[in-house]
Amino acid sequence: MPALSTGPGNDTGLYELLAALPSQLQSHVDRQEDRTFLRDMFGEKSLHSLMKIHEKLQHYEKQCPSPVLHTAASLANDLAEELQSKPMNSETGELLKLLSRPHVKSLLSVHDTVAQKSYDPELPPLPDDIDDDEDSVKIIRLVKNKEPLGATIKRDENTGAVVVARIMKGGAADRSGLIHVGDELREVNGIPVEDKKPEEIIHILAQSQGAITFKIIPGINEDTSSKEPKMCVKTLFDYDPNEDKAIPCKEAGLPFKKGAVLQIMSQDDATWWQAKLEGDANPRAGLIPSKHFQERRLALRRPVTLVHPQRSSNRRLSGLRRSFRLSRKDRKTNKSMYECQKSEQYDMADVPTYEEVTPYRRQSSDKYRLVVLVGPVGVGLNELKRKLLVSDPQHYSVTVPHTTRPKRSQESDGVEYHFISKHLFETDIQNNKFIEYGEYKGNYYGTSLDSIRSVLMKNKVCLLDVQSHTIKHLRTSEFKPFVIFVKPPPIERLRETRKNGKVISSKDDKGSAKSFTEEDFQEMISAAQMMENQHGHLFEKVIVNDDLVTAFNEMKTALKKLEVETHWVPVSWMHS
Repeated sequence: MPALSTGPGNDTGLYELLAALPSQLQSHVDRQEDRTFLRDMFGEKSLHSLMKIHEKLQHYEKQCPSPVLHTAASLANDLAEELQSKPMNSETGELLKLLSRPHVKSLLSVHDTVAQKSYDPELPPLPDDIDDDEDSVKIIRLVKNKEPLGATIKRDENTGAVVVARIMKGGAADRSGLIHVGDELREVNGIPVEDKKPEEIIHILAQSQGAITFKIIPGINEDTSSKEPKMCVKTLFDYDPNEDKAIPCKEAGLPFKKGAVLQIMSQDDATWWQAKLEGDANPRAGLIPSKHFQERRLALRRPVTLVHPQRSSNRRLSGLRRSFRLSRKDRKTNKSMYECQKSEQYDMADVPTYEEVTPYRRQSSDKYRLVVLVGPVGVGLNELKRKLLVSDPQHYSVTVPHTTRPKRSQESDGVEYHFISKHLFETDIQNNKFIEYGEYKGNYYGTSLDSIRSVLMKNKVCLLDVQSHTIKHLRTSEFKPFVIFVKPPPIERLRETRKNGKVISSKDDKGSAKSFTEEDFQEMISAAQMMENQHGHLFEKVIVNDDLVTAFNEMKTALKKLEVETHWVPVSWMHS
């Protein structure tokens, strides 16, 4: 498009340019409707007036003009009064009418405000009844909207004064920067609060609308929590502040579900931390029980006897794991139910609250994360593991267990088992080289840490199914385990989907398959519930095996995401 000619002068303004545009553009427009539109648009009088005003303002801006006087409004009022006392003619009447118009009065008022540079809001006047010794009193006015003020109060046990207990990070009080922890509250909207309970003061605040005025004596200690580093934690329990009788203010509480990631905003209070959901755009923090406080509460609720003696006494001898490998040629051979070095009672003593976490994404040079599968007997762990191995045998693999029993003729060392002597096995037990181990018919069976390392060193994903109380001993920076819990559907679906299924019996020497019984279903549901109750805080993925194909697809999708997406892992895994 050619340059537009705007006339002989070089200082042609926007107004002249606007007037010349229709004729300049006419040769470039084909349709008559477009010509008419352009002419009407650029010929609009209001647009011309705006351009003239714009040029005038630019002209005066360059000159940096200063106001002739700061009282144009009062001068206009004086002039109107004087004109009313004079003989009236058409010019006087027109001027009086002009000066009485609200738009002109507003314009003159704005002129005086700008001329006097009176931009700051007017503060409310100090109350007349302030004592002489109250030289540090602050009068604060906050505008209340639908969100809470974000501050809690308490009565000082020593002085009896009502003081600000905490300021919620990101809340209205925090954003104002005017109220601090330790400030003494004297009045709310002119109502003295010295003789009122904190609950009554909160009620006054809840009933207040619009601006709220506080009379405050500043505290000695200033809030320095903004200097503390922020950290993220993964929650290991569910929390509902409405059901917490100890929380100082239920409305300020932050509810969350187990597995949520929280950003800790303040740990000033040893009992109540301030936090917000990680990634939440809302800057306002909420109250959650501190780690120490929650551990103390949960520990007090735990029963003293955690495992019945009669159940644990014969567990090593009678308990048989149906399968710990999928490459066995003889499917009828009994497999040992491994036992962890640590007892269930020891594991259950740990109280799950929060775990500090950090984002982690696997790099191409990193080993794959260990995939740990847990679930009750009969839930289908082996079937899912087998389908994963068949789907990509170059990518997935399993460990080779150790045993002290004699090698059979069709077996090869390092394929079905690692065959070692009883003395060496017991030495490895003492050196904590086994994740799980057990004894069956006078022979030891076990899964070693080195067998996991062997799979990972081949740049493969190691699939390992263990008892749930073993998980905590695998949670190291070396393995970075991703724990998948496979749980059964409701018992009605179990009866429907497993009516033709078989379970390998571990109660006889033949390891024969038999049909599921009602007792098997009840035991599967009960065992799954116990696993979730005791170790559910360690599960990162829960899959309900209602349908084998659906459960397999869900598991494979989760494992693919594990390799390419960012996940939250314990900070200790990255700093080791």
